[in-house]
Amino acid sequence: MAQALTLTPAAAKRVAWIAQRQAKPAILRLSVEGGGCSGFQYKFDLAEAQEADDSVSETEGVKLLVDPISLDLVAGATVDFVESLGGAAFRVENPNAASGCGCGSSFGI
Repeated sequence: MAQALTLTPAAAKRVAWIAQRQAKPAILRLSVEGGGCSGFQYKFDLAEAQEADDSVSETEGVKLLVDPISLDLVAGATVDFVESLGGAAFRVENPNAASGCGCGSSFGI
């Protein structure tokens, strides 16, 4: 069985804020697609509802959903929201990634 994902309190707070502004449920979907400068890239979307086969993690009332195929590539990862002088972004700390790019949005296995 794959390890669960973790949504940090900072990321949960940001998802809740975005969802409220867009009048949507506070549900963040993380998926992995082919592409990016390292082979795979992370994709974030607000979801309307959970699918039956999704892996679910919840922090402070905010759900993080991952489909079974993406879960194989991000099992055990932590999703955080980071603000710095360079900007603000969701960041994935993925223990399965063997390499990554400088922007943090793509990775290799």
